[in-house]
Amino acid sequence: MKNVSNLEESDVIFVADMFVDDYAGGGELSTESLFKTSPYSISKIKSNEVNEEKIKLYSQKIWVFFNFRGMDHNLIPTIIQNLNYFIVEFDFKLCQYRSLELHKIKTGKECDCHEQQIGKIISAFFHGAECVFYMSEKQKSTYQKRFPFLEESKNVVLSSIFDEKDLVQIENLRKKRKDDGNNNKWAIVDGNSWIKGIDQSRKILDDQGEPYDLIGGLTYSDLLRKLSEYKGLCATPLGADTCPRLVIEAKLLGLELKINDNVLHADEEWFLKDLDQIEIYLLGAHERFWTKITNFFERDVTLSGYTTAYNVMQSDYPWKESIISMLGFCDEVIVLDGGSNDGTWEELQVMEKMQGDGRLVVKQLARDWESKEFALFDGQQKAAARTLCTKQWCWQQDIDEVVHEEDYKKVKLLIKQLPKLISMVSLPVVEFWGGSKKIRVDVNPWKQRLSKNTCIITHGINEKFRSYDNNGRLFSKGSDGCEYIIAETYQHVPDTNFYTPELHAVRMQSLEGDLESLKTYERYMNQVYNELPGVFHYSWFDIERKIHTYKNYWSKHWMSLFNKDIQDTIENNMFFNKKWCDVSDKEIVDLSDKMAKELGGWVFHRKLDFNKPTPWISCKKTHPKVMKKWISKHEKRAVNE
Repeated sequence: MKNVSNLEESDVIFVADMFVDDYAGGGELSTESLFKTSPYSISKIKSNEVNEEKIKLYSQKIWVFFNFRGMDHNLIPTIIQNLNYFIVEFDFKLCQYRSLELHKIKTGKECDCHEQQIGKIISAFFHGAECVFYMSEKQKSTYQKRFPFLEESKNVVLSSIFDEKDLVQIENLRKKRKDDGNNNKWAIVDGNSWIKGIDQSRKILDDQGEPYDLIGGLTYSDLLRKLSEYKGLCATPLGADTCPRLVIEAKLLGLELKINDNVLHADEEWFLKDLDQIEIYLLGAHERFWTKITNFFERDVTLSGYTTAYNVMQSDYPWKESIISMLGFCDEVIVLDGGSNDGTWEELQVMEKMQGDGRLVVKQLARDWESKEFALFDGQQKAAARTLCTKQWCWQQDIDEVVHEEDYKKVKLLIKQLPKLISMVSLPVVEFWGGSKKIRVDVNPWKQRLSKNTCIITHGINEKFRSYDNNGRLFSKGSDGCEYIIAETYQHVPDTNFYTPELHAVRMQSLEGDLESLKTYERYMNQVYNELPGVFHYSWFDIERKIHTYKNYWSKHWMSLFNKDIQDTIENNMFFNKKWCDVSDKEIVDLSDKMAKELGGWVFHRKLDFNKPTPWISCKKTHPKVMKKWISKHEKRAVNE
């Protein structure tokens, strides 16, 4: 355990109106006891210091809210959306007076706050918590009667929490008291809270003719010492006192008790046991609390990987390696075949059988790839594959992308660290060019990748790029048809991305020929590759294969997607100054060698121009181990190696 003052360094943040240094009340003593036994780096913050900036800045931390009267309740929706948090409830914050009895005293009416705005916002706050810790069973029952939707599994009774050293002091005082006896008087502990019912306790003892003293104004240790001298404790709260530690301390000291029904823990099983068992129960509160926190830190998050395939054997993609890499970190991997006729479907079925543990699920949704709208099928296949995912999160991966084994553990760790509000994360892409040495700078180094498994998210054409021809056929005005979109509105799915405007500016300066910017960009991206999980994209590793694909497939694809009649003309061939039908295989080989040597990438929406070579960077990370054979096979074509 490491107590830190810096929120940035902490794993857990405690929030309270006051801490023990401000006021040594029962809630503050319990809070401090938990603070001292934390197995994590932990810091404190006053409730009135909580603001939106801190919530979002430290959203990856675990927050624990104790008393929070001083906190702006308007922040609660932001907390619910952004934080993973726990609540320790000492009283009844569902009521504006934090006491149902005080509410009646002040207003003359029974408390109905649970039906009012304050009750609704507090119940939402409690419902959004990972767990709510109560002081007693009756306190918990009060909440559940008013808010039945508060899940039983998320509710734990702690009782008041004690330091072990305080229990040792109490035990020693009890032994001394047994030897020395007591003063045959009753004690009433003074306090400034109305709920203590001081006058009521005095009247009870006066009516019974019992001698007593009103004690107070002492340190905690001195109070225990003073209390141990008395015959008994009279404590008759005027309202529900959830688990008054003073009553527990008096019993453990060996005092007789005069208490009323407002001492809510009085008839709980643990409090009726012998003193040694009570102490064991009280010490167990620390474990009950920190086990819940630990279980959250170590919680299992489940992940579905999904990809699509169509005749990938003849395309020579590293498709098996792509699937194998996903099996390295996903709880299930969905592969949706589009009706392959080159043996891909049969090989996928063999892989599924050989995997044998049910995590690899291969399905087929055959399409008419000769259809005029076949280019839309890519997005539709991704959308269909996504619907087959059954886990909490989804990882989308194209069949020519591979995840490095060093990144396997990083994926789920990242999920655990994400604020609750985030549903989509963009992650780095290592985009090879003509071999291992060149990583492209001319394309975005990120891709939307990791998302919550919700039916709201799907794939298709963004609403601003959607259009229809005269026959009502959908086509794109710019989207690739595979974007993540909101299912009902077709709008872009907002994401969290490491790629900042500042990094974009550096990349743009690199593309303009600024060598210092290029070095900065390379250094930063290698840091990203090491820290964040991502993919190695091998589409342009073999440029010769890629040019053949453009010749035989991509022209038709763009015609379908953009509803354009793209003729085989010199103007429409971005690689050669001739029609595709006139391009020989040797010309493709020669051009691919030249492109690998002289360029660092090229976006083929414009004519190839060797007079404007694009820069590149290097990736210090090795290839994934699963790619060893594929790399060995294709490296001979990478003339820049």
